[in-house]
Amino acid sequence: MTLHPGDVALGLRGDRLETLLGSCVAIVLTDPRRTVGAMCHFVYTRTSTQRSAVPTAQADQALQSMARLLQDRGIRMLQCEAFVVGGGNMFPGIVSGLSVGDHNARWALGTLAAQGVRVVSADLGGTVYRRLRWTVGPQAPQIEAVPL
Repeated sequence: MTLHPGDVALGLRGDRLETLLGSCVAIVLTDPRRTVGAMCHFVYTRTSTQRSAVPTAQADQALQSMARLLQDRGIRMLQCEAFVVGGGNMFPGIVSGLSVGDHNARWALGTLAAQGVRVVSADLGGTVYRRLRWTVGPQAPQIEAVPL
């Protein structure tokens, strides 16, 4: 299954989940035995009247949806391991300082830490797109850098 911005999916062992990320971030949550996994693809928004980015309902809702999908399988988010990918600066010639991708990454890591979810791997930042592919199972997700 291919995820697009705002999508959330649950997979069982052998299912394939994938997405392409720029400044967006994907969170993969899986039980330690890696028999079930959930993935979301989200982005922060920022309006011209805000001094700093705040999470959209999309980001919060995506994480809540993942928690519900996992809970329906008897898995609490706190039991999960997380992989966090994306958060690139897609306009390095224009954006200096913190980019939308940086805000996305900080939100993801901060929210997972606040919920007590252990992040086992984070591939964040930089100036590349990332193709994320994961077949639910014992192997870590595959991440391919795609230059701008």
